[in-house]
Amino acid sequence: MNDHSAKPDLSAKPVLVGERVRLEPLGPEHVDDLLGMVTDPALDRLTGTRTTFTREQLVAWCGSRAEQDDRLDFAVVDPVGGEFLGDLAVNDWDPDNLVAGLRIALREQHGRGLGSEALRLVLDHLFDVVGAHRVGLEVVEYNERAVAAYRKVGFREEGRLRQAWLWDGERYDVIVMGVLSTDRQTGARAVGAGR
Repeated sequence: MNDHSAKPDLSAKPVLVGERVRLEPLGPEHVDDLLGMVTDPALDRLTGTRTTFTREQLVAWCGSRAEQDDRLDFAVVDPVGGEFLGDLAVNDWDPDNLVAGLRIALREQHGRGLGSEALRLVLDHLFDVVGAHRVGLEVVEYNERAVAAYRKVGFREEGRLRQAWLWDGERYDVIVMGVLSTDRQTGARAVGAGR
């Protein structure tokens, strides 16, 4: 018998609060902060961004995020002062297979655990509320801090796309990583944030 129940979507846009970060729906109020991030060459190298965005494009993008039922776009902010720290997106939502993609970009915040906490918050939401089974991502091998943060919250390396990334004339591997809802039952469950 077929299950005709509604498929889970990402139309609900929650605010997820931890001790050091708050994830709030990305909106028009974040345009100027986002523009500062997408014009940072060092961050472009870590995220692999090659596109140049105009303020008008970001206004349209941020203004359309609330309408999306197949993705979540968050501003990562300081929960006390409200400072914009970066953005996090859940994309490529596949409700038939309960899998999603993820990407995160933070301003220089090394060693504070902000990325790990943001990742834990969103994984808790995806697994516990949405019902996702797998969350995956790709990261270029030279972004070692990101790889470490992903591992810290339970992502595992699933493979490599050898020399798939060309940056400044050099080739790099792209690491494919994923975390399953069942991984959390074996010790990788997101802990501490927002509890």
